Amino acid sequence: MDEKEAPRVGAAVKRRRRALQLTLAVVASRSGLSVPFLSQIENERARPSRRSLELVAEALQTSAAELLAAAEAVRTVDVVRADEGTADLPDGVRRLVRGRHQLHALEFTGEQDAGREFQHRNDELLYVADGAAEVEAEGRAHRLGRGDTLYLSGGVRHRWRATEPGTRLLVVAVAEHVEVEEE
Repeated sequence: MDEKEAPRVGAAVKRRRRALQLTLAVVASRSGLSVPFLSQIENERARPSRRSLELVAEALQTSAAELLAAAEAVRTVDVVRADEGTADLPDGVRRLVRGRHQLHALEFTGEQDAGREFQHRNDELLYVADGAAEVEAEGRAHRLGRGDTLYLSGGVRHRWRATEPGTRLLVVAVAEHVEVEEE
């Protein structure tokens, strides 16, 4: 099986491991694979060979076929319409991705609490869709206009504010529930 055909089973493996309340170390011991490799599989940074997938499945008391089927079940194509994604969020905030995925994305429209400081475990990208914003990060102010982006690595404290009426800022990030390993 070549790299293009190798299955993306990370979410299914992680879900099964957690359902069995096993640590990566236990699965590594049972499968003969390393903890770092198993972590890379779970975070979709590595794709297992057929043999590795069989070893993981056996360690998780299931079959490779069942892990593949579960992986297919978690693949999602979902459209979030412009008038959706605002339930349980403050005015001017909308989810762009529904559910719990590796990608987290929000749209902010208009003024937000400029005094609120953010610090996220994982990386994020701020994109100004309309208007302008000022982002303070690492002690520096960055002025962003329509179409500009600002990348922030995980752990960077920041705050932002719209500097023009009708500003729309998109925040795309690696979701907080995903452990990202340093490369």
